[in-house]
Amino acid sequence: MADEPLVLEPTDRRVEWETNTWWLSTDDEDRRALSVSEVVAAFERTAEGIRLRIRETGFPGVATFYVWHDEQAGQLRCSTGSVAADDLPFGGAYVPSDDLGAVVEGFLSDREQTAPEPEAAPLPVWVRSVGPASR
Repeated sequence: MADEPLVLEPTDRRVEWETNTWWLSTDDEDRRALSVSEVVAAFERTAEGIRLRIRETGFPGVATFYVWHDEQAGQLRCSTGSVAADDLPFGGAYVPSDDLGAVVEGFLSDREQTAPEPEAAPLPVWVRSVGPASR
């Protein structure tokens, strides 16, 4: 993912979303073969790679790499956007988190489920600043 096309266009968030959003899904057997620490390390490397790419482009604005577990789709999803962690393009409530392990654990332990209840807790989303102000 760190080498895939990357678009940071604050005036066209739809293009950002379509270009910069990826999803991962596995069957139950593959999930059992993965460890939380392996998946966390892979996403941390991805975030660092994206941060370096953004720095090389000279993009001057805010950028955030973020990961969440889409329970309805049974997928682990990630995206990069020219937004702050508290302004991510989710239609519902979410909570920015620095605990990627919990997000990954939710995905790896996921089994086919019905849609979450409308009054469900806000979606936990791991966020990492990857814009020029980071590190």
